[in-house]
Amino acid sequence: MKKVAGAKAVKYSPAREQLEQDILAAAKRLFAQRGFGGVSLDHIAREVGASKQNLLYYFPSKEELYRRVLHGVLDVWLSYMEALSQRPDDPEQALREYIAGKLRFSREHPDDSRVYANEVISGAPIFLAEIAERVVPVLQADVAIFNKWAEQGLCRPLDGRHLMILLWASTQVYADWASQISLVLEKPGLEAQDFQAAESLIVDMVLRTVLITPPLDEPQGRALDRPTKGRGKPPALRPQKQTA
Repeated sequence: MKKVAGAKAVKYSPAREQLEQDILAAAKRLFAQRGFGGVSLDHIAREVGASKQNLLYYFPSKEELYRRVLHGVLDVWLSYMEALSQRPDDPEQALREYIAGKLRFSREHPDDSRVYANEVISGAPIFLAEIAERVVPVLQADVAIFNKWAEQGLCRPLDGRHLMILLWASTQVYADWASQISLVLEKPGLEAQDFQAAESLIVDMVLRTVLITPPLDEPQGRALDRPTKGRGKPPALRPQKQTA
């Protein structure tokens, strides 16, 4: 179904609905590869085997098509970011599920991640208002959850904004920089086991940093072995010599 600002929704036949979805999919793929400036409507039309005029029937301009793609990207992206709000009283499980969800997004929707990354890296010249309207409130709500946990003694006091930035960076890099990571790992492409290894490491690092008590899968004795300051364990006391 086509919906343009200021106009009534137009219902298409199943064939036309499919063509609209094909156009959106092709546009997303090309925008992910080349960015907004590197793609023309002619490129997209050729990709789906349609004429430019036919494409303009669905989307009156390249910017309108780009906005539709980005709105769809944000819908998917935000749907993978609900773990914190769904488990407000369980920091460990919430963080585990959040990290797993973000890595699953990078694995299952790499083009979505790259389209969003390209827009943000370029300064969000087209989609800044929508990002501010849709992403910032979610970030603020998640930061409020971290503050609540800290007040309840469930996590360490921290800057939740920077923690979220760290979580985004450490998970989305597996989509946005997949080629570089594959090169470093000396393989043609990332596999399920690579995402599993990343999840295990990121979860371990984050839980050890954020939680006051050790993660549930860590033996309690290990927490006592962790030095709080400096390196290693304090030196053993030497017995003093007795004087006559």
